Amino acid sequence: MSLFQTVYDLEQESNTIRRRAYGVIEVADGKFQHIRLRPWPKLISTMEINLTAGLKTNRIEKDICRCYYNQPFFHRRFLTLMYIQSSLATTRNTLVTTLNVLDTVARIKQSNALLTEVTNQRVSDRAMIRWGWERHCLNSKHRHFIKRFYGTYPESWYASPERRAREGKAPPAPSSARAR
Repeated sequence: MSLFQTVYDLEQESNTIRRRAYGVIEVADGKFQHIRLRPWPKLISTMEINLTAGLKTNRIEKDICRCYYNQPFFHRRFLTLMYIQSSLATTRNTLVTTLNVLDTVARIKQSNALLTEVTNQRVSDRAMIRWGWERHCLNSKHRHFIKRFYGTYPESWYASPERRAREGKAPPAPSSARAR
């Protein structure tokens, strides 16, 4: 087994996803591209975000989104959304697809919940609630959110191209993309 692996099909390579604790989901133009599995967790700090915010690489004009997730060693039934990196041209559809892929990874790993801390003030509490998250650790000065599953996962939006061709179906629309 290599330290870095890339998964292109969530269904056929679900055992690989289940085994590996750290990954980066990449979605471009509203379509799932791949998950790069990593040998170590993504660690992020406010200082790193502030230092890299002005870099030219963050200003690319592509509709792309990367989502870093970790499965903590002592809390294997949880996933943490560590960091989302997007470009100036990232669309809502690409972001929603990224979050749906993260839900699919949680289903594959049979995670009880997703956890994250939102530091970007442009991401409102209302948007997080709309996407299925709820406030967590209310006594903290930070904005912590949790998305609970406990065995009940959203309907999988993902179907491999082979499966869609077999069933003669288009992939279902992401559940969080519906207007409320």
